[in-house]
Amino acid sequence: MPTAPVFTEPVRPVTASGVPLLGNLPEFARDPLAFFTRLRDDHGDMVEWRLGRQRCLFLSRPDHVGELLGGAESTFEHAKMPPTFLLLHGEGMVNSKGDEWRRKRALVQPAIRPRQVRSYARTMAQCAEEFAEGLTVGERLDVRRSMLKLTQRIAVRTLFGTDTAEQEATVARTMDVAQREVGAELGGFASMVPGWAPTPGRRRLKAAIAELDAEVLRLIREHKGTAGEREDLISRLLTARDEQGRSLTDREIRDEAVTLYIAGHETTGTTLTWAWYLLSGHPEVRARLVAEAREVFGDRFPDHDDYPRLTYTQQVIKETLRLYPPVWLVYGHATDRSTVGGVRIPAGSRVYASPWVTHRDPRWFPDPETFRPERWTEEFDAVLPAHAWFPFGGGPRACPGARFALVESALVLATVARRFSLHVDPGALPAKAALTLQPAKNVLGTVTTA
Repeated sequence: MPTAPVFTEPVRPVTASGVPLLGNLPEFARDPLAFFTRLRDDHGDMVEWRLGRQRCLFLSRPDHVGELLGGAESTFEHAKMPPTFLLLHGEGMVNSKGDEWRRKRALVQPAIRPRQVRSYARTMAQCAEEFAEGLTVGERLDVRRSMLKLTQRIAVRTLFGTDTAEQEATVARTMDVAQREVGAELGGFASMVPGWAPTPGRRRLKAAIAELDAEVLRLIREHKGTAGEREDLISRLLTARDEQGRSLTDREIRDEAVTLYIAGHETTGTTLTWAWYLLSGHPEVRARLVAEAREVFGDRFPDHDDYPRLTYTQQVIKETLRLYPPVWLVYGHATDRSTVGGVRIPAGSRVYASPWVTHRDPRWFPDPETFRPERWTEEFDAVLPAHAWFPFGGGPRACPGARFALVESALVLATVARRFSLHVDPGALPAKAALTLQPAKNVLGTVTTA
């Protein structure tokens, strides 16, 4: 059997030219996906560039990516998030560092381990069935909006333990506003606006967060009397204790719940949208997925035990995440201990890696622009370099909800696909790099028979 490549060739950073004062900011702001792809194609695997006056380094080779991800909490500092991101996520695990990060991760992780995800799977399938029952052949719909609404419902029920339409609508509406305003500031010139500046977007964000907080904190108070009797995430966080016997505060539970909601709603909804788009252009793949779903489920209600048997559906999801990874960019800050590939990185530099770029590298993925789920065989996995595929990050700060997202994506896609297809209108669908990797235009489609 072929073996994975061993990287021995040393790489030295090459500097990309920019413009005075702004460096590479204009090109980065205009189209970051094309910019990072050009850095790799024109300059190689390790490229120095500048974001205004900020010194940056871009990595695209898997072993270098692994050093960046593996060095989190040790040789690299966790990325400093923009002010709007901090406003929304608070002091949750994603924004914490050092001992505080380790404490929160230890408290949150048990609530989303595989055994716990099993208990959420029925809710995932039930929501997907409810969505499918509401479809009509010939109906026109916005596929992305429909998928986001579906994953919102799953997130609200599994994380907050409520299926009340009014509560669900409040959380969904305020989250939509908050995520839109955060996404608007994550890239380009908007990211350079000082944190104290009272922009219109930040005023909208603060108003949405105030309403969201009131609802989430009310749900936490409601759960306190029955936390040991319920299986939703808030209840599990309420009963979690660290090594000293300390529990999470209400505010800490709020921050973790909001973070996991975003991870379980926005990213999965977007992944499902891209999956329907790709399936629409590849009817042979869709036919094989439908056949598997019908064989595995039959006429009964899906559950978690079906997930391991959805092997082709899992390949479809994995290939979708390769081509359209929701988290399209990761970065950290170099310390005085930071090295990559034996090269010392100046302290204070921002070090970036992009799943979008590495996932589309022909060295690791032959014919990289082609949607081919069949590539994901055990033999292919065995020779693929570590961190050539990293839609959930990696290292100590890898996404703790990866299992939740993979199970949800596969179960929802297969559950709906055995009855209907959401056939996206023909034509190119460019990607837009925002808070997540999103379609750059509305994703319109038609409900057809499976």
